Amino acid sequence: MADTWYMLGHADPELARLALQASILDPITERMLHAAGLAPGMRVLDVGTGVGDVAMLAARIVGPTGSVLGIDPGAPALATAAARARLAGLDTVTFREVALDAAADLGRFDMVVGRYVLIHQTDPAAFLRAAAAHVGPGGLLAFHEFMGLGHIVSEGGSPLIQEIGRLVQTAMRVALKHPNVGAHLVEHFDDAGLGRPTLLCEVPVDGGPASPFYDWLALTARSMLPVIEKVSGVGAAALDLDTLADRLREEALARRAIATGAPQFLAWVRCGSTAMS
Repeated sequence: MADTWYMLGHADPELARLALQASILDPITERMLHAAGLAPGMRVLDVGTGVGDVAMLAARIVGPTGSVLGIDPGAPALATAAARARLAGLDTVTFREVALDAAADLGRFDMVVGRYVLIHQTDPAAFLRAAAAHVGPGGLLAFHEFMGLGHIVSEGGSPLIQEIGRLVQTAMRVALKHPNVGAHLVEHFDDAGLGRPTLLCEVPVDGGPASPFYDWLALTARSMLPVIEKVSGVGAAALDLDTLADRLREEALARRAIATGAPQFLAWVRCGSTAMS
């Protein structure tokens, strides 16, 4: 098992996209953390922490008596994460540049959590098994993933949202190891020896003038441009990336369209001592 290279890189626009994405996903992840049983005073490991959004979300729940460690192999993302945590006054959050399969010395935690991590793994079940090795007996393992193919749509009719969504999903199908991992979480948890997880599913829906969805979709197209060009033959000039977010917003508002994102799948288990062997 090894962490898969993060296909979108860590340039400034991608780091900005991750932070914007978090504004859409954080309420969903927060509901998972509460439902799974995260509580004040717990110790949390956030695997594939990126720019630190899940780590900071967990830190606010565990409070000053708890602690959160975020790990990621990407130094630029971690620098951004550390700066954001300091700015937020979250001194119980620390970050470490390390991949999960090289982090044998981390110890055990009350919860190990990951968001949009399994989509990048060659073997999701092996990654879950490695993550579970850092959960103390009776602790929690929780992952937030998505079903990414065929689900960025516009109810009410925005052809531009449909077209950009189609291009992004075509690129995901080629570039991601498991773009539909959310639909297979039961299988992966079971193959990891963790049993059947508790599951929830939510679909983000938005469409107002202040919605972050349009900027997120435009930044996603920008980050995935090399793959889009390769698999669809559509380049930067055709996409007009500098105006894309504004055009997405204007068309959706004019047509009174509602943007519907990919289904978000949330899964967690409470680990017994046998899962830690």
